[in-house]
Amino acid sequence: MTADDLPLRNSFAQLPPAFYTRLIPTPLPAPYFVAASGPAAALVGLDVRELENDDFLALFSGNRVAARSEPLAAVYSGHQFGVWAGQLGDGRAILLGDLATANGPMELQLKGSGKTPYSRMGDGRAVLRSSIREFLCSEAMAALGIPTTRALVLTGSNQPVIRETIETASVVTRMSPSFVRFGSFEHWHSRNKPDELRVLADYVIDNFYPELGTGPERYAKLLREVTQRTAQLIAQWQAVGFMHGVMNTDNMSILGLTLDYGPFGFMEAFDPDHICNHTDSHGRYSYANQPPVGHWNCYALANALLPLIGKVEDAQQALDVYQPAFTKKIDELLHAKLGLATNEEGDRELLDETFKLMQDNHADFTLFFRRLGALQVDAPEHDAPLRDLFIDRAGFDAWAVRYRERLRREHSVDTVRREHMMRTNPKYILRNYLAQVAIERAQNDDFSEVRKLLSVLEHPYDDQPENDAYAALPPDWASHLEVSCSS
Repeated sequence: MTADDLPLRNSFAQLPPAFYTRLIPTPLPAPYFVAASGPAAALVGLDVRELENDDFLALFSGNRVAARSEPLAAVYSGHQFGVWAGQLGDGRAILLGDLATANGPMELQLKGSGKTPYSRMGDGRAVLRSSIREFLCSEAMAALGIPTTRALVLTGSNQPVIRETIETASVVTRMSPSFVRFGSFEHWHSRNKPDELRVLADYVIDNFYPELGTGPERYAKLLREVTQRTAQLIAQWQAVGFMHGVMNTDNMSILGLTLDYGPFGFMEAFDPDHICNHTDSHGRYSYANQPPVGHWNCYALANALLPLIGKVEDAQQALDVYQPAFTKKIDELLHAKLGLATNEEGDRELLDETFKLMQDNHADFTLFFRRLGALQVDAPEHDAPLRDLFIDRAGFDAWAVRYRERLRREHSVDTVRREHMMRTNPKYILRNYLAQVAIERAQNDDFSEVRKLLSVLEHPYDDQPENDAYAALPPDWASHLEVSCSS
């Protein structure tokens, strides 16, 4: 297959011209191939091996336009760190079109493909460092079973890009059924453009929520569905220790997907107040704040959709599903993480005690739950690997007694419970230091670690004993790593 053979459609391009600007990507000088995702390629019927050839390298670096592509940059607005930021838009991303798949359309988008009318003061480029992080985390999250946009191909260039230091340029080819955001609706509401607001809502419903019907109540139903999906998504983030870092309304997907990987992080030493984004000086997007901020963002979406919904009461009723949906999902996930197959009245207290013990001892989030799966109900003498994660050994022992009592009450069988917990609690996550090692090697023209890390993260629940080093506690130097909004 060649790039011109891609059966691209352009459904978003069929919207009125006010929704986007048509433009050609800015070529990337002397592009080179860094990595490609086999699972992502399979979703759109591509052979991952073909993505290394010159034809696709040119396409996915912005150096050529496929025959059926109608490239464009979309406009949107949004709240950033809780403050209205006005018009934003695709400042460094260009949509190539969408491909039909067995599960519906999948849009292809180049991130880092040059200036657009929405770049504001930006250069329209992405740097290799942040592109590697987004590429790896998109695919890692998918492998964890968490709804997310995908990353197909990563290309680079020696073109210099100025951030805090001089770095080099890169392009990530991202995939999603749609890149429409909460901020896409806020944009038209803020400009008092009800006709455009309705056109966008109808486009989203007709293409992605057809089950919502055709009547006027469809807009309240849309808000309800998006609110529920958002609540469930954030519950999944919390359960795996993922922190988005920039939960602005322009980074919230109307499909309930994890969107825009910037200064993200995975929890290591457990601290609910941990802030993964160095730029977030007030901690708005800390781990503990993600659930309420998700709710706040849904309120912003509700306000934008209110002209279509009509009644405040109907919008509020749609929003009211957030907390029950989040509570139900996080309770389900945490029970699974602890290997509990039943529900008891005192389980909330046990969960609270678990996280307090982890917080007091700064226990590693991922290792704790993974090793917990090996606990034997009647053999506390084998607890050492788990117990060693805690400074307060007596505190752990007291907690373990209560946990074992809970397991006995439901007649939990060690082998059965372990099997379920190994499929629930990942062994491998994208720790910051692992990404940093891959980045530093790539900056020296060695992309083998990016590809190796990708292969490990594609199977996060498998033991992979040959890759045990990728599941180890972070080294001391990792505590000094900082990730900010700069990319």
